[in-house]
Amino acid sequence: QVQLVESGGGSVQAGGSLRLACAAPELIFSTYSMGWFRQAPGKEREGVASINSYGSTSISDSVKGRFTISRDNAKNTLYLQMNTLKPEDTATYYCAADSRLLHSISTTDWDNWGQGIQVTVSS
Repeated sequence: QVQLVESGGGSVQAGGSLRLACAAPELIFSTYSMGWFRQAPGKEREGVASINSYGSTSISDSVKGRFTISRDNAKNTLYLQMNTLKPEDTATYYCAADSRLLHSISTTDWDNWGQGIQVTVSS
């Protein structure tokens, strides 16, 4: 099982920003596709954004223009910069990794998951 450790969550007011990070110390990180997903209470887990080893990204329409996914292969770390946060962004955010070259934010395509981190946006 791949170890993925999320950090950077917390509580923020609407319109604010947060940056999530996902450390993957054991991976040959540069070769993996990485993604961010979220799950709100009572809802199914949904894809937010992904980035593959070529740097190609997929972004959910619900966050396009507000969230940016990036990766630092030298630090084995994935990031999600979240700006202009809305109350509907409140969820547990999960990091995911897959050894295949993915261009997908479908939850069924991903093999390895972090424990998740809470993001709460108040109005």
